[in-house]
Amino acid sequence: MVGDEKKYTIEEDDDLSSVVNEPEDFGFEKAENDLLRAALKRTYKERFLVMTTLMKRSVMFKNAKITYKPYD
Repeated sequence: MVGDEKKYTIEEDDDLSSVVNEPEDFGFEKAENDLLRAALKRTYKERFLVMTTLMKRSVMFKNAKITYKPYD
């Protein structure tokens, strides 16, 4: 990704001389799209195994006993 370098600017105000402004585009949408594409490329067996793992975790958390112990 040589050509996709982001430009950062430094503000020259007296009280904000060390503040760096980050670009507004953080690339979150690209990361989300990449995750969705990877999920679509999974086989049906992989999807099934992920689903059953999530179901097991759901049952585990549903049956969890939460207790509160105040600090001394």
